[in-house]
Amino acid sequence: MDTFLQIVANGLMLGGLFAIVAVGLTLIFGIVKVINFAHGEFLMVGMYLTFLLSTGMDVHPYLTAAAVAPALFVLGALTQRLLIQPLMSARDEHVQIFATVGLSTALMNLALLVFGADIANTPAHGVRSQVMLGEVRILTGQLWVFGAAILLVIGLQLFMKKTRTGRAIRATAQNRAAARLMGINDKFIYVLTFGMGAACVGLGSSLIAPLYPTSPTIGTYFVLIAFVCVVLGGLGSIPGAFFGALVIGLVDALSGFYIGSDLREAVVFTIFLLILILKPSGLFGTRMNLSHVSP
Repeated sequence: MDTFLQIVANGLMLGGLFAIVAVGLTLIFGIVKVINFAHGEFLMVGMYLTFLLSTGMDVHPYLTAAAVAPALFVLGALTQRLLIQPLMSARDEHVQIFATVGLSTALMNLALLVFGADIANTPAHGVRSQVMLGEVRILTGQLWVFGAAILLVIGLQLFMKKTRTGRAIRATAQNRAAARLMGINDKFIYVLTFGMGAACVGLGSSLIAPLYPTSPTIGTYFVLIAFVCVVLGGLGSIPGAFFGALVIGLVDALSGFYIGSDLREAVVFTIFLLILILKPSGLFGTRMNLSHVSP
């Protein structure tokens, strides 16, 4: 029984880590209606920034979030304004997706050029120490990530429901043309939302960097799992992305122990395919439902 509880705890902590990446991804899709394939590379950029700041300035990696999140916001905003926005009038919407794939490849190769293929290890500063919750051992860093994921979802929910800008974002997600007629600057909303989604993954990168080694390809794994979480939760649903990530984290941990660690991803992506076939709108929401932000 203790072993099972430990596996469940590991799965939930892993789900919190996936959630902090998936929330930013689903936020971008819910408004801009573009699946950002460069989202994983945004995470990689943030992790390298965390590594450089924490090693160069000898500060705790969590404190670097104060600089990394705004830097990723700027990167996301510039991506939307300079890369995505000019393509939004294209007849084929797939052009925007191909553009993010190209950006992903460019960022990955740029990282290889600058940092090489060697792994960069961000100083842990105690985040790998263990705490006991009953009979369950959990890393303090995992607890911080899980708590941050919960606060991020709650904060985004409150922002969407209680602020004027949040209501403008919801209106744009629901009907762009009608929002424009009401005086909402939809182009600004798109830039803002893309920046916010990137800032979310920037926050996550500062929390994840001490737990995982940084490499130019680190973002590929996380973004693939994030896609599964987003599809499971319902495309465009922020709470759905969070709960979907928890489910995928549990599946990953349980299948890794009871089936085999080399088959974990096979199980996760089998679930992904089944969701696409049986319920493409997701288990926790409906497609593009960010305008209804309540769980």
